[in-house]
Amino acid sequence: MRSGLPRVAASTAPATLPPPLPGLDPAWSRLVTVPGGDDSRPGGAARPARTWHLLDTAGSLEALGVTPVGTLLCVHGNPTWSYLWRSVAARTLDAARAGGPAWRVVAVDQLDMGFSERTADQHLLADRVRDLGALTDELGLTGPVVTLGHDWGGVVSLGWAVDHPDLVVGVATCNTAVHQPDDAPIPAPLRLALRPEVLGRGTVVTPAFLETTLAIAHPRLDRATADAYRAPYRGAARRGGIGGFVADIPVDASHPSAAELDRIAAGVAALEVPALVMWGPRDPVFLERYLDDLVDRLPHADVHRFEGAGHLLPDDADVAGTVLDWLGDRLPDGTTTRGDDSRLPDRVEAEAEAEGTHPLWAALDGLRHSEEPALIEMAAAGGPRTISWRLLARRVDEVAAGLLDVGVRPGDRVSLLVTPGADLTAALYASVRIGAVVVVADAGLGLRGLTRAVRGARPDWVIGALPGLGAARALGWPGRRIATLALPAVARAALGVEHTLVEVARRGARRLAAGAALPVAPAPDVPAAVLFTSGSTGPAKGVVYTHGQLAAVRDVLAAQYDVGVGTGLVAGFAPFALLGPALGARSVAPDMDVTAPRTLTARAVADAVAAADATVVFLSPAALANVVATSSALTDRDREALGRVRLFLSAGAPVSASLLTAATALMPNASAHTPYGMTEGLLMTDVDLDGVRAAATDGVDEQGICVGAPATGVRVRIAPLDDDGAPSGAPTDAAGVTGEVVVAAPHVRDHYDRLWRTDRVSRMGVDDPRGHRTGDVGHLDAEGRLWIEGRLQHVVTTAEGVVTPVGPEQRIERVAGVGRVGIAGTGPRGTQQVVAVVETVPAARHPGLAPAALARAVRAAAGVPVAAVLVVPVLPTDVRHNSKVDRARLSRWATTVLGGGRMVRP
Repeated sequence: MRSGLPRVAASTAPATLPPPLPGLDPAWSRLVTVPGGDDSRPGGAARPARTWHLLDTAGSLEALGVTPVGTLLCVHGNPTWSYLWRSVAARTLDAARAGGPAWRVVAVDQLDMGFSERTADQHLLADRVRDLGALTDELGLTGPVVTLGHDWGGVVSLGWAVDHPDLVVGVATCNTAVHQPDDAPIPAPLRLALRPEVLGRGTVVTPAFLETTLAIAHPRLDRATADAYRAPYRGAARRGGIGGFVADIPVDASHPSAAELDRIAAGVAALEVPALVMWGPRDPVFLERYLDDLVDRLPHADVHRFEGAGHLLPDDADVAGTVLDWLGDRLPDGTTTRGDDSRLPDRVEAEAEAEGTHPLWAALDGLRHSEEPALIEMAAAGGPRTISWRLLARRVDEVAAGLLDVGVRPGDRVSLLVTPGADLTAALYASVRIGAVVVVADAGLGLRGLTRAVRGARPDWVIGALPGLGAARALGWPGRRIATLALPAVARAALGVEHTLVEVARRGARRLAAGAALPVAPAPDVPAAVLFTSGSTGPAKGVVYTHGQLAAVRDVLAAQYDVGVGTGLVAGFAPFALLGPALGARSVAPDMDVTAPRTLTARAVADAVAAADATVVFLSPAALANVVATSSALTDRDREALGRVRLFLSAGAPVSASLLTAATALMPNASAHTPYGMTEGLLMTDVDLDGVRAAATDGVDEQGICVGAPATGVRVRIAPLDDDGAPSGAPTDAAGVTGEVVVAAPHVRDHYDRLWRTDRVSRMGVDDPRGHRTGDVGHLDAEGRLWIEGRLQHVVTTAEGVVTPVGPEQRIERVAGVGRVGIAGTGPRGTQQVVAVVETVPAARHPGLAPAALARAVRAAAGVPVAAVLVVPVLPTDVRHNSKVDRARLSRWATTVLGGGRMVRP
């Protein structure tokens, strides 16, 4: 045994071919013997001949008459084997059959693993890298080669890549690590497995280590697949390699493999080839700090986190499809220009467009000597609190300088867990002022959604109020902590708080007084913010904006609505509360629970309007609905204040003409607008109430909700839907074509954070580098106005054709006794049935089938065949806006109850 390694039992056995297993073509299996040779290391002994089992698709490609453009060299980790890569082998062959670029797949079983030879040797990391090189020499692998590794096989594959720069044109990894930080322990499961009393028993004598690995698949492996992974490890005599692999984990600098790991880590940082890093966040061993390290070493890498996936990533998620997409984009013919970044043209164009733009805080700088109000806090103790432009500008400068003083650096991520107000505004503008990247995740995501978002964004710093800091500590969110309030020493220690915002500002004030200057404004193409989506159609996604793009958001809002210096703005929607100072507007957030828009009352809006002498009001549809519902409590003074409003906006979900009309009765001198946008592009189109009414008189309102004409600088096109409900064909601006809405504008987001494949899908078929596929379905009319008909994933594919939900919902809502409606599909795609789920007025006490008369009226109004009509007390909605009906949830619920399940609330 090697000195310094724990001893594990080991046996010898020849290499064999695997038995028939699901998903594994026997034609791929080969046994390859590598002749013995001299060990090149100082003092090394002669290396005996060894026989490997591997999967190789070369023969299958030859049978197809196809010449591969390159080779994917796939290396498994512990305790898996080459079976891990069966989907990669199958999908590459499918692509070759379809006429796409053909990639040969060589997936090895490392020695003492899988069906390769059992040697009874202890293989150090350096041995594994060298042995893999000897195998590829025997295979005559000439390149181009892309390595693909998982777990500790990722390290081995990267070591091979470092040693074969003349062959390697790309590297890809799944949940691996090339460095163990000195200040962090190795993950708990590995610490347990390495304990002397556990190592042999848990990895070799019993299959505990193997079974634990198989048990953490998400979703759970089916029995046949799990048995396939077990196949080469039945009996302790065949599991010695599992124990040896665990024993070879470099736990510290004294470990015999530590130097080799350091060598590989340094070599990875020097790689200048395209890289793809795929990650399963639910991995209990390869924690996200290892992903951070890889990204630091490979800053050019394309990264995709598969939310919900874990350690067995190739089984948990579509790794094969992602790899093929990536190869098609980065290495379409197996070659690339070393160091080339195909995204560079987009960046260059973005920089050219952003020349001459003013930074986000330009208005704040211009007003820094003004004593006029900048912010008004309605919920402050003792009544409204006013912050002048002078005070706000000074505080932003002080906090910015203080953040630099405590160690925040350009590019650091700063998560803001603060409700709208002066603290959030100062922290946000101070962070972007020094080139840090602010991370903003709405509290409306809920604790689980926030946890997923913050962990995914991997902030370096957290600035938070007490609730946010408490959650960060309890749930293990990353980042050094800064509190917005003073805390007792015990509480600071318990929450891990290093500084308070007041302390940061004082340090900054001293720094500025000593003559220190703030850095120059970051370049327009530098990332400025990660804003999270609502999570209403899946896990919330981080949307990255550059400084130039945020400035473009400000500019389009100013131009579209004539909002600027001197405007009083009531922001009942968090993004606009943050943009107020950028616009030079006097901003006030009404007294409400920002996580529950329906808590906003008419009186709270009136109070906010009066406090800020506001002429512009922005509310979410759910908030606006409750304002209308509570309007009877308004006093004459309240109504007088609301009468001074000239413009009110409501967006975030479709807004009906009836709701806009009711709101106009409260603000009779205001123009009512409902802009259309998304987190990826906050303003795409706009329509006022007159426009909505005019569209209705055109007789086409049956097909959706009119959201108006494109805003300044915005291009809107439609990618037509095929019979399967999928967008197909080139985007068009032709009238009357229903499909996915495709937008392009200078203020569209830069990319999704660590979601390479999602970002790729959002740009597919879009010929504008500023383009974005929205996931919304709609059409353009002859006047160029956009009509929204629903979300792409909510399209119902019936035997008679595609049904989009919004039109039928609108028609059904006109039936007497019906409130809101959700259209859902049940059954297999292509033969789905339409189900209408309605809220009744008055509300039903329990969910159930609709009364016969109501069902007949709904079917008559729908305009499409409706298989079933169900009633519920309340329709489920998204977590952030409380406005969008959760149709996916309705579909699952309707499928269950119509299939005989319990009639419970959805």
